[in-house]
Amino acid sequence: MPIESINPATEEVLARYDPASPGEIESALAGAHTAFRRWRELSFDDRAALFHRLARTLREEKTRLASLITLEMGKPITQAEAEIEKCAWNCDFYADNAARFLSHEHEESNATESYVAFEPLGTVLAIMPWNFPFWQVFRFAAPALMAGNTAILKHSSNVPQCALAIHDLFRAAGFPAGTFHTLLIESGAIDGLIADKRIAAVTLTGSDTAGAKVAATAGKHLKKTVLELGGSDPCIVLRDADLEQAAKIGAKARNQNTGQSCIAAKRFIVQSAVGDEFERRFVDAVRALRVGDPFERDTDVGPLARSDLRDALDRQVRDSIDRGARLLLGGEKRSGIGGRGYFYDPTVLADVTEGMPVWQEETFGPVAALVRLKEPSEIVAAANDCAYGLGANLWTSDLEHGQRLARRIEAGFVAINGMVASDPRLPFGGVKRSGYGRELSAFGIREFVNVQTIWIGPEKKQPQPDQSRDEAAAPAETQEHALAGAPAE
Repeated sequence: MPIESINPATEEVLARYDPASPGEIESALAGAHTAFRRWRELSFDDRAALFHRLARTLREEKTRLASLITLEMGKPITQAEAEIEKCAWNCDFYADNAARFLSHEHEESNATESYVAFEPLGTVLAIMPWNFPFWQVFRFAAPALMAGNTAILKHSSNVPQCALAIHDLFRAAGFPAGTFHTLLIESGAIDGLIADKRIAAVTLTGSDTAGAKVAATAGKHLKKTVLELGGSDPCIVLRDADLEQAAKIGAKARNQNTGQSCIAAKRFIVQSAVGDEFERRFVDAVRALRVGDPFERDTDVGPLARSDLRDALDRQVRDSIDRGARLLLGGEKRSGIGGRGYFYDPTVLADVTEGMPVWQEETFGPVAALVRLKEPSEIVAAANDCAYGLGANLWTSDLEHGQRLARRIEAGFVAINGMVASDPRLPFGGVKRSGYGRELSAFGIREFVNVQTIWIGPEKKQPQPDQSRDEAAAPAETQEHALAGAPAE
């Protein structure tokens, strides 16, 4: 069955590709395994030079690559351009910092010398999603390859052109053949790849269902995994918050990438005392967003990436309204360019309760759920009443109180008076059904390395305790027993 690239704004089939044959898969595995032996021996400076070149290429090709993202998955063009810029930043960041992050750490022990080294594992299989088709790949690839690993990419089947473009970028920047390779395969081929002895580890960004399946297969074969999965991020607004900023940035945080983001704010938990005012400001901010052609530079919200995703989102909205949610805005599918496309109105639901789909499930589209509660303690409890734990937003003017509350929130990232956004300098990942492991920063580059202890002899003679000093410090009764040959009590 061919892999299709479809424009979600027009429903036009852009391209079709045959999945990789068994021979092509074997060639990719063998090539990555062979390349690893050479790649790991390159110095950090040599690898960094290639990543700096790749960053320059990304910036030079930004217009073309961003257009490809918009064409294939519908991201508004200005957001697509920002995605390419972020990929270039990440390449430069790890080129500049990998050697420092992975430098030997010397520790005192009974050895003449002992230290911890960080050595690459081998070939890492990356299973990546469509919603940030370049960033998700470069977020993994820059640290993994700078650490000395090689990579095979299995990208989402609805962004094959992006997947192939990334493969070509690595080749154009001068990376050795086999260092990074894209395989166009369907999900059914993943288990066989994970089982192959030439795959050392697996990283996946996607749904918790997909993550559980990959983790089970990788566990069966004792392969290291990093999983960045779904999220239903709370946005907490306390009574002392700057409501104008909370509403404005909250609307952006919910609707970035047309709401198709694991770290989008989804559940807005507002302190009752400011519930009416925040609701009014938030609805106004969402209503002001422009929905339309993702290639127009003033578009804020484009189409959803696939028709089945729009259907699933609409089902969550309808079911929640049937259970008592109050529709404040949106809630409808809409036509796009030429009466086609997978568009959905930015939607706000109020009076949401914990049993509703928009509370318990991840909503992957422009739908916000509003809840009002009185006390900070019950607000935090509600924020944690969720299977996910990726990110959270918290708005308050009392920063000390905000930090105390943040540490009680079960999430890998809490943004106080701002929106959650990944940053190469900071670790990124979640807890609970949002996965495990970390990407980015020094933590991310150490996920796919062997933390190796090096012990160098001869063994040092350990200092003996000063017995006379110990005896002098002991109670007189204990000293008398000891002098008499009796055991001390």
